[in-house]
Amino acid sequence: MSSTWRRAMLYLGLGPDEEYEDYDDQDRYQERHAGSPSGAPMGSGVGQAVPVRPVQPVAPEPRAPSVPTGPVDPYPAPAGVDDSVSAIRPIPNDAPNGAGAGVTPLEAGGSAVRPIPAAAKAKPHVVSPHSFTEAQDVADRFKGNQPVIINLQGAERDLARRLIDFASGLCYGLGGQMERVADQVYLLTPSDVEVSDEERRRLQERGLHDS
Repeated sequence: MSSTWRRAMLYLGLGPDEEYEDYDDQDRYQERHAGSPSGAPMGSGVGQAVPVRPVQPVAPEPRAPSVPTGPVDPYPAPAGVDDSVSAIRPIPNDAPNGAGAGVTPLEAGGSAVRPIPAAAKAKPHVVSPHSFTEAQDVADRFKGNQPVIINLQGAERDLARRLIDFASGLCYGLGGQMERVADQVYLLTPSDVEVSDEERRRLQERGLHDS
């Protein structure tokens, strides 16, 4: 009986009892060696699983602290403070190029306000123009920080109007003051210059200044 036919008879339960015992032994043998590659019996050294040792984790090497390449801030901002906001920092006494040297702190109770110098007193120069060419003399006196009295009482109307416009522009351009002190009489005073009360009384006596 061929082995194939005998196996089929045993599987259907039609064979003798001793055949069943051989069949069971053969099945157990095949089940025990079915998982080994190439069908080799376990323990023969062929196709056996090799135990794998776990790979030990390698600790990373400590990195050296980074060194800044740019200039180092001698006054770093405290932790938690945004250093993008500019702050006023004191200049050390040993700063390079003499920065901060020679700076003396203001003493307590000291005043940093400088007193305004008193205006200089000057005698006015009196001009009674008969032509517009005399405006040059008015401008020269005024630029020399001398007050000028323009007496237009005897001048023609058109000439008086031109000289008034000229005097007004002169005072505006040089920061002076134009003042009408009597009828058709004007006082031009440069900046930082003052006409004293005594000089005004003298002009009043000459009819060039109202009381």
